[in-house]
Amino acid sequence: MKDHSPKSTSRRSFIKSSALTTTGLMIVPRHVLGGPGFVAPSDKVNIALVGAGGRGTENLRELLKLDDVQVTAIADPAEYWDLNRFYYHSVAGRKPAKDIAEAHYEAKTPNFKVAEYVDFREMLEKESSLDAILCATPDHTHAYISLMAMKAGKHVYCEKPLTHNIWEAREVAKVAKETGLATQMGNQLHSSQNLRQTVEYLRAEAIGKISEIHVWVGATRWTAGLQGVPTIKDTLPAGFDWDQWIGTREMRDFNHAYAPVSWRDFWDFGCGAMGDFGCHDLDAPVWGLDLPAPESVVMYPAGYSDENIIPYGEIGYFHFPGNKKQSPVKLTWYSGGLKPQIPEGLPKDLTLSGRGALYIGEKGMMLYQGGAPRPRLFPEELDVSFQLKKTTLNPSNGHHRDWVDAMKGGAKASSHFEYGAHLTEITLLGVLSLRLGGKAIQWDAENMKVKGLPEADVIIREPVRKGWEM
Repeated sequence: MKDHSPKSTSRRSFIKSSALTTTGLMIVPRHVLGGPGFVAPSDKVNIALVGAGGRGTENLRELLKLDDVQVTAIADPAEYWDLNRFYYHSVAGRKPAKDIAEAHYEAKTPNFKVAEYVDFREMLEKESSLDAILCATPDHTHAYISLMAMKAGKHVYCEKPLTHNIWEAREVAKVAKETGLATQMGNQLHSSQNLRQTVEYLRAEAIGKISEIHVWVGATRWTAGLQGVPTIKDTLPAGFDWDQWIGTREMRDFNHAYAPVSWRDFWDFGCGAMGDFGCHDLDAPVWGLDLPAPESVVMYPAGYSDENIIPYGEIGYFHFPGNKKQSPVKLTWYSGGLKPQIPEGLPKDLTLSGRGALYIGEKGMMLYQGGAPRPRLFPEELDVSFQLKKTTLNPSNGHHRDWVDAMKGGAKASSHFEYGAHLTEITLLGVLSLRLGGKAIQWDAENMKVKGLPEADVIIREPVRKGWEM
């Protein structure tokens, strides 16, 4: 059983220091020489799932594919989630997730049992053998859970967006850096070959310096007719702890509009299409061009929205400053079915898919449409003649695999929290403009302030409920 207490960590640091200053007479096992929470390559990694809804269950199935991983505990406020009316088309929650895990391990370990908790904090206290947690809860509790787990010495994988507000993103990045634990944000497309191919094309300047980018997704609101917060108190589902689900937010009556899944429609819990897809679809331009924080952002809502409710769609403009490698970039974001106009120079019969990105550069244009093996270059002669002479990215063995390997002394997972927080912050600046009613933001990244808009402060760092302070 592993001990990740501060006392134990100090002891490991002392042994490591002592070993490195001897003349070679002391032989120290590799796991002693590892970083915080290091897991020996031959050891099984004990992971807890925090959040066993639709996305949590999908993550669980990915973890079960890894032979050196054991899911030993599950925490979720709900015993069961009926997700059949959503795209998951399944039943999720603590009990179904526990059944899936135990059935998987039964073949090799008869009577294998997964510990079950309503409150993940109780799990952290009692499950001393845990090496890591995977957080797949609604957005508003991502930061709280990640910070609690890292401060308890656990490696963390957290779904995207990494946090619900910008202050949380900065704090999570800071603690991840301080602890040196293995982290990974759950924007799984980051580890896909097609997204990485786009990054390589950008780094190779396949179409020269980029000046303009258009990114679009089809995502929209879950509940079409929503015109405000629910006013009716619904009966709580059996086995559901509403107080635990609300977490950092102020208490309110339960309504089925909030949970499951459709919580994304409310600013208190989700971040709309921008927050849901930004960490996927802004990833290639941010990673490939090494984009810093934008200087300015403005995002306009499409369809009804207010201070509580997300819009049906959005169109927004990010202006990124230039750097030594890249000239200034204007990025336009579309959601809810909105798409860019097809510019001159692309085939007249081209149809844009429901999700994609168009890059405009000195030499031509680059189009990536969802699911394609690689981007296409225009004019077509450029697509035929261009050859990627070298690659800059190490191959990924899989988004979850890379995270587990990082725990065992391998390279950092490539969407670690320092990068994930930066990408999330860019995404959340779009959300911030939307939540301010489409106001233009002049961003002072150094001071984490919107110039001339003090009303933004309460969204940059949101208040939390007593007992859930970070």
